[in-house]
Amino acid sequence: MIDKILYQIKKVLPTTFLSFWRPFYHYSLALFAAIVYGFPSKKLKVIAVTGTKGKTSTVEIISAVLEEAGYRTALAGTIRFKVGEYSENNIYKMTMPGRLFTQRFLRNAVRHKCDYAILEVTSQAASQYRHKFISFDALVFTNLAPEHVESHGSYENYVKAKLSVAEAVGKSKKLNRVIISNADDKEGQKFLDYPVDKKLTYSLKDVEPYNIAKEGLNFTWHNQPITSYLSGIFNLSNVLAASTFAESQGVTDEIIKRAIEKFSGIRGRVEKIDEGQNFTVIIDYAHTPDSLQKLYEVFQTSRIIGVLGNTGGGRDKWKRKEMANIAEKYCSNIILTNEDPYDDDPMQIVEEMKKEITETACEIIMDRREAIAHAFSLAQEGDAVLITGKGTDPYIITKDYTKIPWNDAQVAREELQKILTK
Repeated sequence: MIDKILYQIKKVLPTTFLSFWRPFYHYSLALFAAIVYGFPSKKLKVIAVTGTKGKTSTVEIISAVLEEAGYRTALAGTIRFKVGEYSENNIYKMTMPGRLFTQRFLRNAVRHKCDYAILEVTSQAASQYRHKFISFDALVFTNLAPEHVESHGSYENYVKAKLSVAEAVGKSKKLNRVIISNADDKEGQKFLDYPVDKKLTYSLKDVEPYNIAKEGLNFTWHNQPITSYLSGIFNLSNVLAASTFAESQGVTDEIIKRAIEKFSGIRGRVEKIDEGQNFTVIIDYAHTPDSLQKLYEVFQTSRIIGVLGNTGGGRDKWKRKEMANIAEKYCSNIILTNEDPYDDDPMQIVEEMKKEITETACEIIMDRREAIAHAFSLAQEGDAVLITGKGTDPYIITKDYTKIPWNDAQVAREELQKILTK
């Protein structure tokens, strides 16, 4: 209800009024939250993970490696909030919900004697100063690609929002601050330009030759052969980011190897749904052209049936054409469906995408459950049904910020069971 009220207020107030007062509001609230909870970030190690893709996976892998090393961790990200042994799903439709929430989370981490708190920091959160008055010890940068360009005003502003997280680490009063950056990314060097005690990079070149398969990853880290359950070259990069950070904290190669080989995956990120069917079903958050293409590449040896849509509400409309073109390149069948239309006309979103698809069988089925069920009906033995765009998102957001409860994985299991019990 509060989300809907705030959404309506933003629609009524003049844009110029909001633009003028917004920075003061966000900054003041960040300071107030830190004072209320006693600046808890000073009492534990706080790690920021930022980038366009891979943040959630990297946060989870870092936590797993640190726990394997005997540390007690807290994490806050798109999928869940965890403090020690306690974990709850993130149902807020926001990766970093707000200043008061974040400071309270950090206070709980201190109270439960956590050694590390790992925060997934988005560009939207940075623009709203949700990372202010947090004393960071480290930053892990994954990658940058165009996203939220319309909400930030330009790609340059999007990059600037991300770099503000590196700036916060540079200004932190903590000792032994470190920045870990992806050397394979064209923006990677920019994150290393801030004054910290240690700067490290990671690159896929460091682990060549490596093997990427649907079943997992095989690579060598510091002369140690490692096998991971995770799929895709993007996950290899995420593993390297987490491993490089762990190394900066003195975690041994043996512990890193053990943790990576134990780590079985993340909900909503190349999540395999297996109810005994003879074809592959994958749920993945892929919501940018680059992430969609990389997911499809993992399964390109299979006949791919793609179920996808696009986010509305004036968000990154440029993606619609690109994602439709990528789907046509890799998929044998495409089913366009509802995702998060916000105030946009959901039919218009998918019709814009369908116009780009001229040579591949493509259908529009707006009911997402029906779209998933239809994809299963088309699947043959050995095929891959890739359901993208939602991952673990708990809602479909429609007009006036109305939230419709949703769970891609649960719906997929229910529809598979219907097929298998016929």
